[in-house]
Amino acid sequence: MAVENRIAARTTRDRYQTIVVGGGQAGLIVGRELQKRGADFVILDASERVGDAWRRRWDSLRLFTQAFMNGLPDMDFPGAKNEFVGKDDVADFLEFYAGEMQLPVRSGVRVERVSRDGDEFVVDSTLGTLRSSNVVVAMADYQEPKVPDFADELDPSVRQMHSTEYRNPSQLSDGPVLVVGLGNSGADIAYEVAHSHPTIVAGVAKAGAVPFALEGWFGRRIGTRLVRFAMVKVLNTSTPMGRRARPKLLASGPPLVRVSPRELEKAGVRMVGRIDGVVDGKPVTDTGEVIDVENVIWCTGYRRGFDWIDLPVFAEDGAPIHTRGIVDSQPGLYFLGLFYLHAVWSETITGAQPDAKYLVAHLMGREPVVAMT
Repeated sequence: MAVENRIAARTTRDRYQTIVVGGGQAGLIVGRELQKRGADFVILDASERVGDAWRRRWDSLRLFTQAFMNGLPDMDFPGAKNEFVGKDDVADFLEFYAGEMQLPVRSGVRVERVSRDGDEFVVDSTLGTLRSSNVVVAMADYQEPKVPDFADELDPSVRQMHSTEYRNPSQLSDGPVLVVGLGNSGADIAYEVAHSHPTIVAGVAKAGAVPFALEGWFGRRIGTRLVRFAMVKVLNTSTPMGRRARPKLLASGPPLVRVSPRELEKAGVRMVGRIDGVVDGKPVTDTGEVIDVENVIWCTGYRRGFDWIDLPVFAEDGAPIHTRGIVDSQPGLYFLGLFYLHAVWSETITGAQPDAKYLVAHLMGREPVVAMT
């Protein structure tokens, strides 16, 4: 299902009505919405192929939603509708979609700076300098892997990696594994590793866990639909419950969906407190327990990595200041695909679609439509 989606290093155009930064699911979704409205736009993506962000994840990664929930605008996801699809299938579908819809994706183009010159945005990239009336930053919050400063103090014999580097248990040395961080990535990776290595998890599930098995009878037929409804329609900035939940979930992250702490314990995983430092080359918890392991997988999250946006649109913690993706202080600047941009699942394929419709309706209301050329 692969589609060649590359360009020459140069282009004769240097102005567009809208520039979309990011050619992942959010970028393709907003691109299709712009395309259907006859907008003039281009999608710039740093990856060599559409879908590469998914291809770089660990081998066994599967979506939390079944295939029938993972279609893109005007195209269903192929295959059995009730299956939980793997990350490579998602990557290939995104690439196929971009080709079939003839979306103007410019792959292998890294945006290095976004600034403003009067009423126009200036986008400096490896393709050259482009200008536009609008910029849509269609990227998740997860840009730069983050590990604690004391990671360098671990004994050199300890095999360590961030979750972005983990692919499968064959990368690990023999002996115990410490997974640091109990978000969805940490839980999924720890559960897989526990089948071949003694495994320890450091951390707590701050936002709790979904109380049923996704792949069970209830999960497949009812549960996943309930989760999607809650994460998109209930927990969003338009509802009192969603507005109350947003600050907490922005601080803690989303609830565990596939693998709960109980499932980890049943798999033989030992749970310990927060890793607070290193003693004699070994990680140590906040209670002083030294963890003697041969491997450490840092599932400790990411930094936002938006320092290339040279505009005063960020809070002290680096988070973009926006209202449902619209940056009021910089007319024409938008964000899409952030965690809890509008709903808990705004970063997902299913959650980004209503957000994209909302943003494009606002964007197209700013100025007359310019026909694509």
